[in-house]
Amino acid sequence: MTIPRRSWRGAGAFAAAAVVGLAGGVISAAPAAAHTPTWVVTCSDVSVDLTAYSSDVANVVTVSVVGGKELLPATTFGREFHTKTPLQLPAHDKELTIRLVVKAGDGEKFSRDETKQAPVCEDSTPSPTPTKEKPTEPPATKTPEPSATPSETATETAPAPAEPSPSAPDLAETGSSSATPVIGGAAIAVLLAGGGILWSVRKRRSAQH
Repeated sequence: MTIPRRSWRGAGAFAAAAVVGLAGGVISAAPAAAHTPTWVVTCSDVSVDLTAYSSDVANVVTVSVVGGKELLPATTFGREFHTKTPLQLPAHDKELTIRLVVKAGDGEKFSRDETKQAPVCEDSTPSPTPTKEKPTEPPATKTPEPSATPSETATETAPAPAEPSPSAPDLAETGSSSATPVIGGAAIAVLLAGGGILWSVRKRRSAQH
C-alpha cells in the first residue's frame, strides 16, 4: 500500500508548525520565569535575593519601612542582586510594614512592588526587671543630749598648801620635839644666873651693915 506524497507533505508541514508554536511559547514564557525576586522578613532584619534579571539593562531595587526609615536606598543592579548582610530593622514594639520595590529595565511587567509584615521580636528568656538598689547609708550617730547640769570632766585639784613665809614666827610646837631639852637647859641656866645675882646682892648688903 502506497501513501500519496501529498499526505506526507501535509503531515510534515503540520509537525513543523507545532514545533515552531511550542518553541515560541517557551521563548515568550522564559523571561517571565527568569525574573526571580526573593526576599525574607524577620522580626529584626530583611534579606533580598534577586536573580535571573537582564544584564543588558539597568534594574533598580529599594527597601523601606512604610511610613518610616529607608533600609536600602535606590540601588542599580544587573543580572542579580544579593544583600551581603541582612538589612537591620529599627527597634519596634508593634508590627512594621516592609516594602520592596524592584523596577526591571526590560519591561514594567517584570517589576515588583510588594509588602510584608515584620513581627515584634520576643525574647526566649524575658529579662528580669532591674531593681533599684537603695544606697547604703552610714549608721546615724546619736548626738548626746546636753544634761541639765553640765558634767565636770576635769577633776578639781586641791589648792596647794601655802608655803610659810620666812618672816613669820615659828609656831609653838605641841607634844614632843627635839628642841625641848634645849629649852629646859636654858631655863635652868636662867634660874642659876638669877640665884647667883640674888646671892651677890644680899652679900653686898650684909657687908655694908
